[in-house]
Amino acid sequence: MDAFHYLLNGFATALQWQNIIFAFVGVLIGTVVGVLPGIGPISGVALLIPVTASLTGGLPPEEAATSAIILLAGVYYGAMYGGSTTSILLNTPGESSSVVTVLDGYPMAKQGRAGVALAIAAIGSFVAGIVSLVGLVFLAEPLSDVALKLSPADEFSLMILGLCALSGLAGKSVTKALIMTVFGLLLATIGIDNVSGVSRFTFEMPELYSGLEFLTIAVGVFALGEVFKTILERDSNEGEIAKISRILPTKQDLKESAGPIIRGSLVGFFKGIVPGSGATLASFLAYLLEKKISKNPEKFGKGAIAGVAAPESANNAASGGAMIPLLTLGIPGTGTTAVLMGALIMYNVQPGPLLFDEHPTIAWGLIASMFIGNLMLLILNMPLVKVFAKLIETPPKYLIPMIVAISIFGVYAVRVSVFDLVLLLICGVVGYFLAKNDFPMAPLVLGLVLGPMIENNLRRALTTSNGDFSVFIEKPVSLVFLIIAVLWITVPLIMKMRGKKVVVNVEG
Repeated sequence: MDAFHYLLNGFATALQWQNIIFAFVGVLIGTVVGVLPGIGPISGVALLIPVTASLTGGLPPEEAATSAIILLAGVYYGAMYGGSTTSILLNTPGESSSVVTVLDGYPMAKQGRAGVALAIAAIGSFVAGIVSLVGLVFLAEPLSDVALKLSPADEFSLMILGLCALSGLAGKSVTKALIMTVFGLLLATIGIDNVSGVSRFTFEMPELYSGLEFLTIAVGVFALGEVFKTILERDSNEGEIAKISRILPTKQDLKESAGPIIRGSLVGFFKGIVPGSGATLASFLAYLLEKKISKNPEKFGKGAIAGVAAPESANNAASGGAMIPLLTLGIPGTGTTAVLMGALIMYNVQPGPLLFDEHPTIAWGLIASMFIGNLMLLILNMPLVKVFAKLIETPPKYLIPMIVAISIFGVYAVRVSVFDLVLLLICGVVGYFLAKNDFPMAPLVLGLVLGPMIENNLRRALTTSNGDFSVFIEKPVSLVFLIIAVLWITVPLIMKMRGKKVVVNVEG
């Protein structure tokens, strides 16, 4: 079996001492990012891109890219773990995908079972991580092979579908999400056009010739935007932190949560593969499923252990599932995977169908490191639960200067240009005001990352068809993608007009 052989090579890469250290640092920082309210996984990953760039500076390009992406992916799924801690102990979700965990996690904590709830969340997350990895191993190669057969017109339509998927479900308003997507696509056009050599929207400024630095915008709108929000709105957590006593779950606890963990993992994994749906929706679905099939649904919301196990497993499995479209098709399904994609492109590694052929060490090394990272998280999170609980009490006055310092040093280190620092500040202010008015940020980053590729495929398709736009409708695969894209936007709108509420947050 081919995949198994590749996976063994991946473990050989992931078990190199420097990669073990990078995976450990990644999951540790990820857990901290998840625990600290306000810093989501997107901000965490964006902030650490420049830090990894300087850490891996002395390594050969391929090794540097592997180590960096191992660390950044560790932050991503580590944050999924950490988010449950604040939900259970403080009744405040650490990030959007932990919202559902609050419903039963906090009541469990009030009954004096906080340690058990946290342990079940950690075990569920571990099992989900393994389930999504097994899926990733089996699906990665076949999906890449299928994707290689796509024509430029098909690829263009697939990327349009990716954008519509994220926009159709992001935030409260589809219109606002679409505005942000288009804004991202417009920002992506700035710079010198690769084909004709014409400069676009550069206003004679040499700094703009190479386009806007993706990292500057990501760190600005997410990390600095969050800083301005904390300073200006003074939103600190005043809640009472629940005490942790017994940590190890009883046999009965494990028996009650085994089913929900497996079901939640499967729901999350398949939901994660679909671009745009994100971990938040997966955890909602897993929770609703458990409530539907439970013999005593009235327990949910009052401290049912299944109400912690299922959503926690689902949001971790979804973060693993979201890696599949990113690595095999080059389509990021969530805000965080869009930032990861930007990081890979910075290392001259193009995610997509050719990744497994051109950079097998990076692709399989990352997959193997996720297995090791999940194991580390389980070992870390069980004994250190009380330490992470203390982190929640970190006052903003210590946190904010750290975030600002990392943002400024990190962005400056990439291109050593003052222009980038000015752009960073502008993005921070703009990000704050947009977020304050319910404009989702994930579609903006996705538009910025996918923009050049969408344009490239559009041009290639039009070159082969001599400028005839009907090529996008004549090719059956392309037509199917476009129809799904249109439905993705229109169905939520129709449901809204009928009075049904459709609110999903896919920042995760």
